[in-house]
Amino acid sequence: MKIIKKLLITLSILFSMSSLAFADQAAVNSAQETIGHVEQALVEIDQSDFSTANLHLKAARASSTKITGNEAIIKQANDSIVQGQIESKKGDVASSTALLKKGIELYKSL
Repeated sequence: MKIIKKLLITLSILFSMSSLAFADQAAVNSAQETIGHVEQALVEIDQSDFSTANLHLKAARASSTKITGNEAIIKQANDSIVQGQIESKKGDVASSTALLKKGIELYKSL
């Protein structure tokens, strides 16, 4: 009976730890997906294709909602992406590029 109790406790601990690891991996995947979309938007902005860049930035903003970590850094990164999107809609390549690169660096710091 004691062996069964120990086995059940061990299995429940292992299950809890594996679910935490899965949640962390999902957050990392979301951050990588967000960074990928922002980098693709940067390429499109450099080519002055603002409509395609806008689609990538929308996708980046959607995937960024799944990122976990330091809330202040996440908020700063999201704000940079939003401001970069606004600047790209205005056609300001230099400032939108700077803001999007800042957002990428903040996401990478997580």
